[in-house]
Amino acid sequence: MKKIEAIIRPERLGLVRKALEELGCGGITITEVKGHGVQRGVVQQWRGTTYVVDILPKVKVEVVAMDSQVEPVIDAIIEQGRTGEIGDGKIFVTNVETAVRMRTGERGDAAL
Repeated sequence: MKKIEAIIRPERLGLVRKALEELGCGGITITEVKGHGVQRGVVQQWRGTTYVVDILPKVKVEVVAMDSQVEPVIDAIIEQGRTGEIGDGKIFVTNVETAVRMRTGERGDAAL
């Protein structure tokens, strides 16, 4: 099992979520987050004054998937989350040792 964490633009969430649901992802966690990557924010102007906005709103999407689903999940996130501009986000994949469904006690892939 792998945990896939994707930091994406908030406006792309609907497309990414729909693509993951079409793949049959059983569970998904969505968190509103703030931060910046290598772009270090953006410069904006308001009423003639320049402001540096260095903490940008993003969305973190978390999915735990079986090893065979990892590449299709990553591909779906990239396909629907990418705009081609700086600030599209990142995807992180980590190993999950085990999962336990609290209600039934099922473990491993059965808990997904």
